[in-house]
Amino acid sequence: MNRDGGSHGWPRIVLGFGLIFAVFALFFAAGFGITAFIYRYTGPPPEVLAHILSGLTAFLLLGAVVGIFQAIRRHSDVAKRHQGIHNQLLDALAQIAQGNFEVLIDTDDHHVHHDIAHAINEMAKNLGTLETMRQDFISNVSHEIQSPLTSIRGFAALLKNDSLPAEQRQHYAAIIEAESKRLSSLSENLLKLSALENGKKPLSFRDFRLDKQLESVALTLEPQWSAKRLLVEADLQKCSFYGDEDLLSQVWINILHNAIKFTPEGGQINITLTADGDMGVVKITDTGAGIAPEEQFHIFERFYKVDKARDRSLGGNGLGLSLVKKIVELHGGRVTVDSEITKGSVFQVFLPGLHCV
Repeated sequence: MNRDGGSHGWPRIVLGFGLIFAVFALFFAAGFGITAFIYRYTGPPPEVLAHILSGLTAFLLLGAVVGIFQAIRRHSDVAKRHQGIHNQLLDALAQIAQGNFEVLIDTDDHHVHHDIAHAINEMAKNLGTLETMRQDFISNVSHEIQSPLTSIRGFAALLKNDSLPAEQRQHYAAIIEAESKRLSSLSENLLKLSALENGKKPLSFRDFRLDKQLESVALTLEPQWSAKRLLVEADLQKCSFYGDEDLLSQVWINILHNAIKFTPEGGQINITLTADGDMGVVKITDTGAGIAPEEQFHIFERFYKVDKARDRSLGGNGLGLSLVKKIVELHGGRVTVDSEITKGSVFQVFLPGLHCV
């Protein structure tokens, strides 16, 4: 086997050397021809120098041809690589168009399509996040609607029983009314939040007394905090603000409503309004159940509830603080929370452009 393999290999070796010899002979002939043509005009140099120059010319020609072939090969490789990346980009876009947001293109910082590949990766990531948020939103809305509808349907069926005592009938009717109000509140808050986010609700800005507004809201909610025997104190600096009075009223109602709802009987709520230059700070402090640190990052998200079972029993739908955040941001401000379990919460609303005396 080895002898046969060796015997079959010799012709190839001889052919290879023959090709190499032919190539060198061709280039040496070309070099000789070029130098001979030049010598017609310059005159022939000494014979030895003429042979050296012919050889150098031959090697220069060989190097030039090899360089050209290498350049063509490199260009072909680059073109193939570019075409591969181009096809990869088109494939990724096609998958994104079909709803697959988990595509990921390998990016090369030195590649001409690096920026496009990076942008497609970011687009896929953001679209995936939006899709998750959309699905969560639909799930949350469905849950919030289904819960009161189930109660309404169940107690409405019970009311068909003619033998029910009048007191029990009134109790069931009150539950149906409360759940209906809960559905109405959910719908109203969803529409209001959607209108604010889409810019469809025009803002009506005017000057008004912010301290008077806070005082009015606290008095409006007096039946709620009085029923729990809460101590509500206010220390309000006289300040005027240019903004949408109705929307900001909703901010204080939502924050105070939560403070009242989650503060146990006999607790305390403090409301302060101060100014630092033209920046106003409204601080609402309660002695309620408090919010865990890991929960504080999410409380301004739509439908987020710190204690879902507790919120359902108290009629919450997880949209109040989302509205607060959106309204405050529309006024160029920000809202923060600082809370500790069993020690209460502090909500602060920062509003620019406040004028105080």
